[in-house]
Amino acid sequence: MSLYKELEEDLKEIIKKAGFEEENISLTPSNRKDLGEYQLNDAMQLVKVYHNNPREIANSIVKELENDKRFVNINIAGPGFINFTLSEEYKVEIINKMHDNLFNNIDKQEKKKIIIDYGGANVAKALHVGHLRSADIGEALKRLANLVGYEAIGDAHLGDYGRPLGLVVLEIKKLYPNLSYFDENYTGDYSEVELPITNADLERIYPEASNKARVDEEYLDEAREITKKIQSHTRGYYDIWKKIVEISKEDIKKVYKELNVNFELWYGESDAMEYFPELEKIYRDNNILSLSEGAEVVNVSSEDDKTEIPPLLFIRTNKTVSYETTDLATILQRKKEENPDEIWYVVDARQSLHFEQVFRAARRAKLVNDNVVLEHIGFGTMNGKDGHPFKTRDGGVMPLKTLIDMVNEETLKKITNESMTDEEKKKTSRIVAIAALKYADLLPFRGTDYIFDPAKFADLEGKTGPYLLYSTIRMKSLLNKAKNLSQEKAKILPGKTEQDIAVTILNLPITIKRAIDTKSLNEIADYLYNITSLYNKFYAENKVLIEENKDKQESWLVLTKVVYDINMLLLKTLGIEVPEKM
Repeated sequence: MSLYKELEEDLKEIIKKAGFEEENISLTPSNRKDLGEYQLNDAMQLVKVYHNNPREIANSIVKELENDKRFVNINIAGPGFINFTLSEEYKVEIINKMHDNLFNNIDKQEKKKIIIDYGGANVAKALHVGHLRSADIGEALKRLANLVGYEAIGDAHLGDYGRPLGLVVLEIKKLYPNLSYFDENYTGDYSEVELPITNADLERIYPEASNKARVDEEYLDEAREITKKIQSHTRGYYDIWKKIVEISKEDIKKVYKELNVNFELWYGESDAMEYFPELEKIYRDNNILSLSEGAEVVNVSSEDDKTEIPPLLFIRTNKTVSYETTDLATILQRKKEENPDEIWYVVDARQSLHFEQVFRAARRAKLVNDNVVLEHIGFGTMNGKDGHPFKTRDGGVMPLKTLIDMVNEETLKKITNESMTDEEKKKTSRIVAIAALKYADLLPFRGTDYIFDPAKFADLEGKTGPYLLYSTIRMKSLLNKAKNLSQEKAKILPGKTEQDIAVTILNLPITIKRAIDTKSLNEIADYLYNITSLYNKFYAENKVLIEENKDKQESWLVLTKVVYDINMLLLKTLGIEVPEKM
């Protein structure tokens, strides 16, 4: 139980001593700091039960609060809002408990297993800026879920089974028609057949093939036939597809690794298709499929719908399966292999209709139990200064590698530490660039679009990732310089800024709860900036290393260590690495 929750439980007992029963304490940080640090609104709620004047109820509670040394500046505002400030002694106690164990102020939730579907990279295509938010938000949500005690599993869910792969194989066939993969008479082992294709080739081939398919119907039909061969495991075509997937996957892994994004599962759509025969049987046995213009669909509409929800396409007219169907097969796969309590899909908000169809079709066939949560966690787009989705100068979709390089150019300008070698500066700059990208990505509420400005978000001042890194490194440096000084226990917190930091530390569980409830990381990003800014204010006001009052000095060092530990924990939760120096 967190320190904040313990305080709420103690307040519940204090209210009980005052003669009132209240299960849900409404302790909230005050917006009126002139009245106190916290507000207790329970007197207003207790009126409904006890029918007393709210101010009389508040007066009774205040009398009990006055007997507790943890509370000072106790007052009643308005009809019965109780305000109070925490005593210096209690704040010192908070800091020491956090110094003993950071997890003294983190509430653990009831255990449950969650699969988080994020990333969604398409094989044989370059990762682009559109993949960034899914990766950043999904990874941070997974880490946050594990922090509060859930068992969260990340699945990359690679797009490796649809028409794009058919287009890529077709174009390779056009370029290299004599490859053994396309020779019907070849009986050898395909694992020994060399494929003269690199990932860079694949990233070039797909756009070329896609452009051809837009203007050449015959080319598109041929790609459809090859897609069908891949999905039916036709010898040669299926084997070249497997090699393409492996080549592309290795590069995808490198990019995600640089972003500090780590998946426990590297499944693709194709892995779920092992369950397609069982899935199809479920839908046929329950008479859920119906014909529509030669295709087979699942009706997912409801009488309560305010807008039309079209049927889910289950099997296309050419007998290939749809993207929706692979998602249904994936749900069945996850049920069979992991049996999760919840499945979260961290995908662009513009895919909301797709997930509404998939979830309804899954429920209709009872692919999961009724109590299993299926949730689409949508997000907005990263936009350029023109307010439109971030693009290259020629108007194309910007590769993610290019975006990282662009930010790295800005962060490299900020690394001016003369004690660092050029190689160290380059390595540090990449870490800082990723921090700039990730923090900017997670700072706004996930559902909103935002404008990304590389120069602004790479700045060492303001609400940026580099600012947090620089400040955190400075805390570590201070602690290292003071390693011969006592750093065991806080004794006093005489200054207002130190006390404000203590209150912010106590409020950590509120931030974590809001973040997990809204499934957005903006609360944590804001908290990091606020506590770091408070600490920097304290740092500017005091000369810790040369302070003559040893009680003050030790207390300040303990406070520094707690803030440093919180920063490191929350930055790690956001997937942000901290370099050794900047």
